[in-house]
Amino acid sequence: MNFQKKLNNIRYEDIVSNLDLNKNDIVYVCSDITGLLLDAKKNKIQFNLDNFIDSIINKVGNGGTILFPTFNWDFCKNITFDYIKTPSQCGALTNYALKRKDFKRTKHPIYSFAVWGKDQQKLIDMDNASSWDENSPFSYLFKKKAKNLFIGIDYKNGFTMDHYFEQKNNVEYRYHKDFEGNYINEKKKTEKKIYSMFVRDIKKIDSTGISSSLDEILIKNDSYKKYLINNIYFGIIDLAIAGNIIDNDLKKNRVLIYPIKN
Repeated sequence: MNFQKKLNNIRYEDIVSNLDLNKNDIVYVCSDITGLLLDAKKNKIQFNLDNFIDSIINKVGNGGTILFPTFNWDFCKNITFDYIKTPSQCGALTNYALKRKDFKRTKHPIYSFAVWGKDQQKLIDMDNASSWDENSPFSYLFKKKAKNLFIGIDYKNGFTMDHYFEQKNNVEYRYHKDFEGNYINEKKKTEKKIYSMFVRDIKKIDSTGISSSLDEILIKNDSYKKYLINNIYFGIIDLAIAGNIIDNDLKKNRVLIYPIKN
């Protein structure tokens, strides 16, 4: 695997400063921090989640926006969603972001985000009923040319944006399904609400596949950068460029993003 940078013995507070993130960037962070925690333990240092999140904030500055996925699929099982108390099912870093006062959560009970920065209010004002429609944060990420930062996880194993493009192209192996349940909002008021998702047709698909050939196509188009820092993978994808490539593929060939039926 070719990397833009291979660095060792980097303090975790300085990792983000070595990534291709800039002032005023919009950054969508997908993470598995197991490697960071193990590296910190090996070096007998304490990994401070606040400091790590602050390092991303400092990199993009006050004109930037940061989103952590705080997805939780329990609403699909008719379990009450509590805007304040329902945890993220996307890992330790995302749950820590939810606890910080400078982050606020978007409204969707299945696909919510913890948001910091310039566009925070715009994002928490969104009230999209459909998970991945044109009024959702996923559409915002594509249209605003956000960067998708992956920490400790290959993008092909955590690229939620692919579902936005599947819905955008109305692929035949998914369909719209409504979910109704109790929703406790930020004012602690409970009401019945309906939200939808472009779900898998289990007769046609078990999962969405992403071809490994997409890596080289993205790199060739200067929309994917890979780093190995302290032997931990970091990746950055330009969602505007990558999104157009995926969108065109779904319209024509469907060799980069495709349904998998086991």
